[in-house]
Amino acid sequence: MIHFIGGEKGGVGKSVVSRCLAQYFIDNNRSFMGYDADRSHQSFLRFYEDFGLPLNIDSFDGLDSMIESFPEGGKDEILIDLAAQSIQPLMKWIQESDVVQISSDLGITLNFWHVMDDSRDSVHLLEKLIHSFDERVKIIPVLNYGRGLDFSILESSHVKDLMIQKNIPVIRINKLYEKTMQKIDRDNISFWAAIHNTDLSLGLFERQRVKSWLKNVYGEFIKYNI
Repeated sequence: MIHFIGGEKGGVGKSVVSRCLAQYFIDNNRSFMGYDADRSHQSFLRFYEDFGLPLNIDSFDGLDSMIESFPEGGKDEILIDLAAQSIQPLMKWIQESDVVQISSDLGITLNFWHVMDDSRDSVHLLEKLIHSFDERVKIIPVLNYGRGLDFSILESSHVKDLMIQKNIPVIRINKLYEKTMQKIDRDNISFWAAIHNTDLSLGLFERQRVKSWLKNVYGEFIKYNI
């Protein structure tokens, strides 16, 4: 599988979802390679540098080599942490290179994760993403409650009806207590280190809070058969 972690909007929590997915793979002994396509922040590489490489999403050559090396690369999965407003160059590559068909021929499943806040923009962008692909590509909407609490715009929209029609469920990620997440981000540590490393600034209850939160996130992944 190749997992594109996007959402188009800035600040919706794409890198947090990428980090959760990476930790999920690590904890379940699933080999993967992560790519950080956000050249301005490289948030994913800050936390999981041993599992990732930078990726220039504007370069057909870099994207080509990623796909071509995948079947023989010894990894089960690829994770790509996309930057905001990266869908246009990515779709250009996908369409001009017939990536969906080539991936299907190689037995590679493409998963597009759409990380959302509770805005109308996120709903509109999700609709565009759904209409961009056929059934060979799996769309995974992620409602990030760390970036919004009221997703009624989605629930009452025709996009929700479209999701039901196409059998697209959602992943719901609860908010981790803000000060705890700030400490993790400040120390540039993985979620595993946040839970297990007692030498860091997180206290006993904070470590348990991260453990419980991550367990709930994993439960959402499992429900989606990730």
